[in-house]
Amino acid sequence: MATEQLEALLERARNWAAHDIDPVTQAEAERLVAQAEAGDESAAAELAEAFGERLAFGTAGLRGRLGAGPSRMNRVVVSQTSAGFAAFLLERAARGETSNPPSIVIGYDARVNSDVFARDTAEIMAGAGIDVTLFPTHGPTPLLAFAVRHLGTSAGVMVTASHNPPRDNGYKVYLGDADEGSQIVAPADSEIAARIDEAAAVPLSELPRSTSYTVASTEISDTYVQRTAASLLAGFPITQDGRTLNAEVPLRIVYTAMHGVGAELSDRVLLASGLSLPTPVPEQVAPDGNFPTVDFPNPEEPGALDLAFRTGREQNAELIIAHDPDADRLAVALPHFDEESGYRRLTGNELGLLLGWRAAERAMQDAEQRGVPLTGTLACTIVSSPALSAVAKDYGLDYAETLSGFKWVSRVPNLVFGFEEALGYLTQPHVVRDKDGISAGADAVAMARWAKGRGTDIWGLLEEASERFGHFASGQITLRLESMAAATELAAKIRQAPPTAFGVRAVTSAQDLLEPGLAAIPSNVLRYDLADGSRVMIRPSGTEPKLKLYLDTFSEKGKASKRRAAAERALGELEADVTSFLEALQG
Repeated sequence: MATEQLEALLERARNWAAHDIDPVTQAEAERLVAQAEAGDESAAAELAEAFGERLAFGTAGLRGRLGAGPSRMNRVVVSQTSAGFAAFLLERAARGETSNPPSIVIGYDARVNSDVFARDTAEIMAGAGIDVTLFPTHGPTPLLAFAVRHLGTSAGVMVTASHNPPRDNGYKVYLGDADEGSQIVAPADSEIAARIDEAAAVPLSELPRSTSYTVASTEISDTYVQRTAASLLAGFPITQDGRTLNAEVPLRIVYTAMHGVGAELSDRVLLASGLSLPTPVPEQVAPDGNFPTVDFPNPEEPGALDLAFRTGREQNAELIIAHDPDADRLAVALPHFDEESGYRRLTGNELGLLLGWRAAERAMQDAEQRGVPLTGTLACTIVSSPALSAVAKDYGLDYAETLSGFKWVSRVPNLVFGFEEALGYLTQPHVVRDKDGISAGADAVAMARWAKGRGTDIWGLLEEASERFGHFASGQITLRLESMAAATELAAKIRQAPPTAFGVRAVTSAQDLLEPGLAAIPSNVLRYDLADGSRVMIRPSGTEPKLKLYLDTFSEKGKASKRRAAAERALGELEADVTSFLEALQG
């Protein structure tokens, strides 16, 4: 590292330490300065990571590693971000786009410092003249998303890093009013980012603070439970004498909160809906921001469900449900004799198909009861399985594909159900406008109970879906590269010399979503539809040095078993052909 660059970093870190309001990160900055001055190269490298750039604010808000410096999550960055967001809300109020004074509700999960960051956010917002409601304790992200709509606030902030590694935290932003409690999208993100930069240029001591905010009552969670349960109950099949069909069917369930905050609210919704309560994984049921039993608290990660599978074997469980730490995502696993663990997790696409089918059936039942035409939209992201389109066609519903991210799914007009393959599901869009693992988990339990009452299980429902809608097989190829720039460059190389075929499968249609008009905003996504009905989607990761490819195949010939075999065989062939294409491109 050049001497001038190091001196600039040292000066930045000294200034940070002089104004830091957190003694822990203040001491960290001072330690790095002392070690770097003594010639410690690793300390100098860490200074460059922590103080070189500012943690970028985008449509997902903030998310990053805990620590000192403007590129980390800490009390200084959270305070400056809150001051900038407050300025944005006050500008909206001045334009008449929200109430005046504007209002905000703030929630937080159980990660390290989430409660501290939430209080900092409340104090800065209140000091700026915003009407603030702060959650009294940690809770799931879907509850905060619900609260924005329920309280009619101008905005919401959830302090969470969802399923990120233990050393991370984040700051997730929602807007009320016309946005109806959805996550922010462009151009609001860049407008907020500009206000944050302005706030960061002001000495931290000059940002006004106030403790004049309201601590929320239990009314928010009580109403969420009541409305979610009522919506679920309205969709249960009813017997001729008015009872819920198969309500008496017992179901053995195991649940893991993944050391997160979903357990209590999930149990309350299940209890209010008349559904079976699960046996919790004891080591993972209590909130713990250190996540002692998992390296990555994400149900998609290998090994994350090992303890759930162990508990499932002990309980002879027929169903395993798992939330990520802030309970906005849901994973479901079922007994499977081919697996050494005894269980296999459904893919996000498989569960999305089943929950979408269930939502379409519920919408049809509701329309019939009210004597009105069936209307509405089933939606998923462009990298999710197109199986949902077959469900929509079968029921006469509209179908929409959105850009990746639930901020787009939740904004689809007349939404009946939405999902993304990364375990995100929105089964009750009139209650919450974001993915909700709590309501989706209850829906999965109800579905399993209904299937058992019919003498089958969820695997059997997937067979029925293949018979009715055709069989869709999905796969992913992740190409790890040396940098995010390399991933972008490789996508550009494909764009400049697009494939005309993958193996024997000719490309019949190609779309470049960077072209204006093809997506809500231009996006670095390439789509190739193939002659046999298969599809290839290519996009660079927005957060990691990876090129991601999503493959989908389809078969509707013969019975379910034949369809499944044909689609899986085609998927294997397509994966080999796409891999060969990538190797030749890089070669």
